[in-house]
Amino acid sequence: MDNFDYGASAELYPSRRYAKTQQARYRRFTSAADAIRYVIEEMPGNQQPGTVLEVNNLRLEGNALRALYDAPGYPLERLAA
Repeated sequence: MDNFDYGASAELYPSRRYAKTQQARYRRFTSAADAIRYVIEEMPGNQQPGTVLEVNNLRLEGNALRALYDAPGYPLERLAA
């Protein structure tokens, strides 16, 4: 995804399995970069599978989110390993 717009607004839909918990609920982000960082850095790993991020009518999940986070064009500072 060479031309991905990290600045676009994004909507996060949790996996149905965890959608009813307080931690895993629908969230709206002002930027896709913030949403991706939330999924990768803050969301518990067991809740990530099945979680979908919608950006500009594009639905992303799993490995696609990790690839965007790891991409050279990711605009935010990453969590130190």
